[in-house]
Amino acid sequence: MHVDLPRVRELQQVDDRIRELDDEIGRLPKYISDIERQLESHKKQIEADQAALVENKKSHRALESEIATHQQHVSRLRSQMNEAKTNEQFRAFQHEIDFHEDAIRKVEDRILDKMVEAETLTQNVKKAEAALRVESEKVQREVAETKTRVSKDEEEAAGVRSTRAELAKAISNQVLRTYEHVRRSRGGRAVARANAERCLACNVVFRPQFSQLLRSNEQVLTCEACGRILYYEPPGIGAEEVPSEPGEARRVAE
Repeated sequence: MHVDLPRVRELQQVDDRIRELDDEIGRLPKYISDIERQLESHKKQIEADQAALVENKKSHRALESEIATHQQHVSRLRSQMNEAKTNEQFRAFQHEIDFHEDAIRKVEDRILDKMVEAETLTQNVKKAEAALRVESEKVQREVAETKTRVSKDEEEAAGVRSTRAELAKAISNQVLRTYEHVRRSRGGRAVARANAERCLACNVVFRPQFSQLLRSNEQVLTCEACGRILYYEPPGIGAEEVPSEPGEARRVAE
């Protein structure tokens, strides 16, 4: 077997791990941001309910003041009604008293509505505050755990990159250049497994002569279609890869 084949396979595995770590390192801060933003949204909702409760109490006091004003009018009108000299004056005073008493009843109905609303708001605020305390503790734990995970990933990534540098030094310059070029052009996948008939990455069928060379594993060969560095494994070794490029198997033209 060509000495560079197992090395590039290991290099591919190392690069795959670096990509996994980099993806996770990039994803975790966004996760922290998302859960903190969700927590902040819940805090704002509680603040809105608390503000509504304060406004409800203000409205309640204003309505009680309104009732007091109407009651003062009623009291004054009753005193004046006692001094009425004619039936018309008496009826006029009574009409005004009825108006204010009707207004009092309407305001009292509004006060009842405010009381029901206040009870609902108070219950909602209490429940939300209790839920927020639990959620805040959970978020704090998750943030701490996530930051620890990021730190560990960064430490591992540094170690893996050091390993990669050592592996790269052991690979011949020509093979390494091919590997790096294909890796950049093929989404990070520069190495592909093959059977005797086809590349298991792009599903292209090999020419007989090419297939014979490949089975010997004595040369570093690249797929004539996708350009990936190929390694051959006899039947029964490893699981077949799902082709990364869709389409029917096709023969490379000679």
